[in-house]
Amino acid sequence: MNPARFLDRNTPPHILTLVSIAGVSALTMNIFLPSLPAMARYFHTDYAVMQLALSGYLAGTAVIQLVIGPLSDLLGRRPVMLSCLVLMLIGTLICALAPNITVFMIGRVLQTATVAGFVLARAIVRDMVPMEKAASMIGYVTMGTSMVPMVGPTIGGLLNELFGWQSNFALLFGLAAAALALAFADLGETNRQKAPSFMAQFHAWPELFRSGHFWAYTLTATFSSGVFFCFLGGAPYVGSILYALTPSQLGLLFFFCSAGYVFGNFLSGRYAGRFGTSAMMISGSVVTLSGIVLAMLLIMMGADTPLAFFGPLSLVGIGNGLSLPSANAGIVSVKPHLAGSASGVGGAITIGGGAALSVLAGAVLSEDTGTLPLLSVMFACALLALAATLFERSASQTQALSPERRP
Repeated sequence: MNPARFLDRNTPPHILTLVSIAGVSALTMNIFLPSLPAMARYFHTDYAVMQLALSGYLAGTAVIQLVIGPLSDLLGRRPVMLSCLVLMLIGTLICALAPNITVFMIGRVLQTATVAGFVLARAIVRDMVPMEKAASMIGYVTMGTSMVPMVGPTIGGLLNELFGWQSNFALLFGLAAAALALAFADLGETNRQKAPSFMAQFHAWPELFRSGHFWAYTLTATFSSGVFFCFLGGAPYVGSILYALTPSQLGLLFFFCSAGYVFGNFLSGRYAGRFGTSAMMISGSVVTLSGIVLAMLLIMMGADTPLAFFGPLSLVGIGNGLSLPSANAGIVSVKPHLAGSASGVGGAITIGGGAALSVLAGAVLSEDTGTLPLLSVMFACALLALAATLFERSASQTQALSPERRP
């Protein structure tokens, strides 16, 4: 494959293009989170209904990933990515102009197309490089990507106070239009082994599902992400209701977890190729557990403050940054000829699980119970992620001793 040249669509895309597209995808999920209480008041609905803008969106992205992966294997990465960005633009415009909650949710459904930025970025990287290098490159891509949504809630909270919640979606529209223009100019096709038919990819799913490695990587990603999705589902309530923070204050506190995620992805990009995917995933789970336990201890000792809750959760961001690039590289490397479908199916399971966990996070919170139920759910997810990683490591060691066995 020819080396990438920036703004040359006859070559693979530059890493900056992948970062930009995936960054807009991430921003679509979190920029408006500090505005959820204000949006609930605007649409005259309950917070639990408004929270569907996150959990319902996650569920929608889980479903659409099942289609995006096979479509990109059949038609190519470029046309699917460009089409999804167009749909995302239409959905963003509808959200910004929505007169009621029903129309707003229709816009959010269309915005789910932006998940192509995640799904296809992983598949494109795997098209370009082998597994261990893919883990490192995905680490750098997600590190760059996370710098965008790291400040998203902070900017979203400030925009909400200055111009209203609709300004969040106006900014998203402008950034998505820029990402579409960049993708059109730079995104070269990387899928050189297109599938013979759309249904052929679905017929190949049993091959993925029979692989213990695929399930180990996918469940590691699901529960590692689940910790973060629990945080996303519960943090707006914790900040606005339990700690009476303003949207801009809440947005600033989101910075802790996001900054940790950037640092964790930097470490993945630097060390995944040296230490291997299993070591990175195990270390990520251990760091995540440490952050959650520290927050629980501080709160149980009476230091129930915003800083005691949000500060230690920077370690959750670091842990996810360590774990997820390796888990995602593993998902698309178990069966390289099914990279697009594996990315789609694995992503659907990961995001679908995240949607369910974000709903659970909102359900366990109340003014009477405080933050401990939320932290307990996050702790359980981190333990399950560690268990899945240990299973993958054991399976890999067994396979190394018995090379005739296939994953």
